[in-house]
Amino acid sequence: MVTTVLPPAPLAGTILAFDFGTRRIGVAVGEAATGLAHPLATIAVLRREERFAAIGRLIDEWRPALVLIGLPTHADGTKHELTTSAQRFARQLEGRFGVAVMLADERFTTHAATEALAAAGVKARKHRDVRDRVAAQLILQAYLDEHGTNERTP
Repeated sequence: MVTTVLPPAPLAGTILAFDFGTRRIGVAVGEAATGLAHPLATIAVLRREERFAAIGRLIDEWRPALVLIGLPTHADGTKHELTTSAQRFARQLEGRFGVAVMLADERFTTHAATEALAAAGVKARKHRDVRDRVAAQLILQAYLDEHGTNERTP
């Protein structure tokens, strides 16, 4: 059963994070032991089976202990037009791939990713190519920061 992020027991292993969208899905990877998240890929295929095939390849390659899905909501926390779709996507990943899945608040991550890219000097026309994976990185980094393990030194 997909759960909303609650403080879990310390987690070990790799975590994949997805910034869900109807046109693109940003993907990031992180390691619980290091507490660091990195942008990984953008899945930009529209056909459902192709999307799941691409996700399956990532899951096979990274063997995540957890898959984290960004849950879109409005600024006040109310449901967004994509909230139900993201929840369904999380259930589908859990069912298809037998992985542990959690939902995480993703408010403002796309905006923060756009700002981070601008601050890094990435030209605006290139933002679209990487924005979603940077948003996934921000979702995952927030999770790692909040739910760090005892393996890391302060």
